[in-house]
Amino acid sequence: MCEPFIRNHQYNFIKNQAESVLNALRTVGDPKILESVRFSAQTKVAELFPAVTDNRKTMLDSISDLKTTDDFQTYLQALEPYLIEFPQITEKQIRKLFPKNKKLKVPDLAQIDLRYVSCLSWTDISTNKMFIVYSVGGQFVGVEGRYTATNKKGYCFVCSRYEELALFSAISKKRPANASPDYYKSVGNYLCMNGHECNKNMTDVTSLEKFIDSVQG
Repeated sequence: MCEPFIRNHQYNFIKNQAESVLNALRTVGDPKILESVRFSAQTKVAELFPAVTDNRKTMLDSISDLKTTDDFQTYLQALEPYLIEFPQITEKQIRKLFPKNKKLKVPDLAQIDLRYVSCLSWTDISTNKMFIVYSVGGQFVGVEGRYTATNKKGYCFVCSRYEELALFSAISKKRPANASPDYYKSVGNYLCMNGHECNKNMTDVTSLEKFIDSVQG
């Protein structure tokens, strides 16, 4: 039985490294440079999982052996059984995260492959709001805020890819000591309008977790 150990963002990172090897094979003529690219990809992937020393390490290390597009596909398919799913969550649980939104529109969870999810995010155009659900230490947290479509592409602060963006602004729950009753602070940043694409692109969750922490307190 395969024990899952690869999170979605790590899988995306590995995929990017594998693509760099394939690209080098197509464009690089110098064997030394190609070997350097192979070694770099293998090293970066190994650094994601320093505690893995069994046959899973052999599987990951085989990234340096890729030679063809078929090899690339076979390599990624071999990783799929080891993907950690985003924790199972129900519509009822999501609604509890946003108790003030009585008419909250929840995405169709049955249509989402949780293996390829780092966070759930969606927009409600009727209320002009965006919602994010993330798992922190085994607990779900929900962040909601206003979004403004930019109608242009730029770099998402979460996945760092060039995509169609929205300016997302949420009210922070953090309050300084002796703050006045009417104190509030808005936290905003640009992120992908399309949560599915963001999950496909994400290779690091650090920025996302910092943002959620700045809102949640």
